[in-house]
Amino acid sequence: MRTLAFLFCALAGGLCAQPVDQVPVAAVGRIEHLSAFPSKFVSARNVDVWLPPGYNAKDRCSVVYMHDGQMLFDGRITWNKTAWNMAETTAALMREGRIPRTLIVGIWSIGVSRQSEYFPEKALAFVPQEPRDKFVRTDLSGKPQADNYLRFIVEELKPAIDARYATYPDRAHTTVMGSSMGGIISLYAICEYPAVFGGAGCLSTGWIATFPKNATFPLATFNYLQGHLPDPGTHRIYFDQGTATLDALFSESQAFADLVVRDRGYSDKNFMSRIYPGADHSEISWAKRVAIPLEFLERP
Repeated sequence: MRTLAFLFCALAGGLCAQPVDQVPVAAVGRIEHLSAFPSKFVSARNVDVWLPPGYNAKDRCSVVYMHDGQMLFDGRITWNKTAWNMAETTAALMREGRIPRTLIVGIWSIGVSRQSEYFPEKALAFVPQEPRDKFVRTDLSGKPQADNYLRFIVEELKPAIDARYATYPDRAHTTVMGSSMGGIISLYAICEYPAVFGGAGCLSTGWIATFPKNATFPLATFNYLQGHLPDPGTHRIYFDQGTATLDALFSESQAFADLVVRDRGYSDKNFMSRIYPGADHSEISWAKRVAIPLEFLERP
């Protein structure tokens, strides 16, 4: 029972206990903490901007926007005392010449609204009315907010980041990434804003959206994707999944998602989907493999 509660938290709630508003410390490079970044579309939230070693205002950087930003850099302040270790991984890839100079923008999630902000809003049109109404009422707190969440990123946060830091603002240098429901909203982002985001990294993508395991919500998302996936000539998509804990529930959906993307014309040049046997649904697992999507999505 405790395991099921933990898995539900990981998928739907995201954060069993919201971390206090502490400024994370990076093991390498430095973090600028933008506290309570305001928005007219969604609730204000913290944003962490990781700057690589030697950052200056002259050398422009690519930008990776990541969801659940409080889980990225410093395990000492996260609810489960683990983190993605994004500073260490990104700095190492840069040092080895495997990716260009890169900023990581970690957008904090808010536990009570995470599901409503991360489930692709337009996919709800493909859900039958009864389960849709129940899902919106119970899982989305009565109000889907994914479209407003993306408007916050595209219309408010990204212009502020591009104005404040030395970035390449174009699509080719702008990537979005997340895990679980953060993977779904990342894919939704490049579908809704193909001129803004050039790639999506979707780790342990939570296709089922809610419990119990179901086909209704994955099918709704796939129906949306069939008409909205961006041009494979200008975009890249990365999927992965483990085989343990919550990830074990996604295997059939992930296999079908791969087919949907391939049918759109994506090839090995611009699409990667990997399975990691034994990997579970956790920051520890994502930290071990996040270098792979970073390099795939950011390579020239």
